[in-house]
Amino acid sequence: MTMKSTHGIRVHALPTEVLDDLRAKGFDAFGTRAARLDAEGGEPLRCCLRDAVPGDALLLFGYRPPLPNSPYREVGAVLAHAVPCSGPVDLDAYPSDWLGRPQVLRAYDERGWIHDATTVHDGRDPEGTIAELLAVPEVALIHSRNIAWGCYMFAITRAQ
Repeated sequence: MTMKSTHGIRVHALPTEVLDDLRAKGFDAFGTRAARLDAEGGEPLRCCLRDAVPGDALLLFGYRPPLPNSPYREVGAVLAHAVPCSGPVDLDAYPSDWLGRPQVLRAYDERGWIHDATTVHDGRDPEGTIAELLAVPEVALIHSRNIAWGCYMFAITRAQ
């Protein structure tokens, strides 16, 4: 089931060109070889914004999420399919596989600095929490991140 957003958001998965380059060369943008592994099931995939099913061929690699040059830019580990997939089902709604999964919503301003509006949602109404963050005029971008490990999941902006 795809949940349609009523809050005017745009969800950003990993760019296709980043994934194509990684799959072709075997190295991430920082020169580190991508690790190949088989999914146990449930791993969050940043290429299609779904959970992996057991046996999926995956790549684990370093990724720098979108931010302007700032002291808050960082590189972290993410997972994606080892071969091209169909991509996200809907970029105008919160990923349906991840409803119910609490996440950190890290808010950033235009400079790429973390904004005080950063918060955690409990998984029940992520789009409502996102709408509250995007209602803050200074918030330009949000990163959804895993609570336990802080891993980047996807970016969120206002719908254009």
